Amino acid sequence: MLKINNIAPQDYRNAMARFAGAVHVVTTDGQAGRRGVTVIAACSVSDNPPIVLVCLNRENVNNDVFRDNGVFALNTLAAEHEAVSNAFSGLTGLPPEERFALAEWDVLTTGAPTLVGALAVFDCQVIDTKELGTHRIYFGKVTGLRIGDKLRPLLYHDRGYRVL
Repeated sequence: MLKINNIAPQDYRNAMARFAGAVHVVTTDGQAGRRGVTVIAACSVSDNPPIVLVCLNRENVNNDVFRDNGVFALNTLAAEHEAVSNAFSGLTGLPPEERFALAEWDVLTTGAPTLVGALAVFDCQVIDTKELGTHRIYFGKVTGLRIGDKLRPLLYHDRGYRVL
């Protein structure tokens, strides 16, 4: 017999805090503007063709620039990038251009900013989106790739940073 449990949003968030996830900054640039956001909700979808997905809160209208630009770069952070993660999460209150000033950025194929020194960078063309609940899921075909040095990854678990 299936037992139905009423799940409050805060209870769900508390349970999800038990997930350990790699920390990324997802970025975009184009006619709609430049933006970067810290995320852990990202993963591989396929290796042939190479496709990744990123989930962004669609209730934040500033995130619409990812949809409007049609490109994004998924930048996987190393332990040394904690300040970058905090800035792009909005915790520091820095304006967007000052956030980008905290690190060195370049571009690969799409024009989205890519973090120099990231563990890995997946430069993507948006090929599909899905809206579910509070989030929009961006599926990106990887058009550019950079594999960084083997540094210690920055992880997020139980509402705090952890390092392997």
